[in-house]
Amino acid sequence: MIVTFDLFSALLDTRTGASRAFSAIADERGWDLSGETLYDTWDGHNKALQREARPPTSFRDVSRTALVAAYADLRLDAALAPTDLARLHETIPDWPLWPDVAAGVAAVAGLDRVAGVALLSNVDDDLARLTRAYPLVDPDLVLSSQRLGAFKPSSAIYTRAVAAVAPERLVHVAASARDVRGALEAGITAVRLVRPGHVVDPTGPRPPHEVRDAAELADVVDGL
Repeated sequence: MIVTFDLFSALLDTRTGASRAFSAIADERGWDLSGETLYDTWDGHNKALQREARPPTSFRDVSRTALVAAYADLRLDAALAPTDLARLHETIPDWPLWPDVAAGVAAVAGLDRVAGVALLSNVDDDLARLTRAYPLVDPDLVLSSQRLGAFKPSSAIYTRAVAAVAPERLVHVAASARDVRGALEAGITAVRLVRPGHVVDPTGPRPPHEVRDAAELADVVDGL
């Protein structure tokens, strides 16, 4: 069995980490906007664009276009977006893990039934390597949108992830509504890890397995 983890919701507290970076940018520029407002506006565009993204579009391409759109929404100078995105990405090593992640992932990796722990994420490979989550997983099992040639929530990223780990069974740990729904609709066993700000898609399938702390994951995975 290979257990994959979503990177930006299940493992990293991305909103906190990226909002700090946006706050620093806003303070420097004298913008009367919070880092959270900048992040949330950008993230909304990111998710909308990822729904339509196709190769050879990269995660960086999507993120840049999303930040241009966010700045336009907020009546900021959109020409600053490429520079600000590069500055944001420089802070990725500082984005915190959720407090339960390190021990929870290690416990899953230590199960006899688990052949490896992996990332399954909309991300470019080099950015994944910058994160605090990267040392917790098998470096050969970074199943990124760049590697798989598809973006969540497309079913293609999930089916290609299954093919990438075959003949091992894939189990996916997800937090966001679209990721839980995407995995389930692709026929993958999904475990929902509850995180602040994320809910189940009310129009989608209900996850059969749900935990509120990563410390509970090993027992659930071992019982599958």
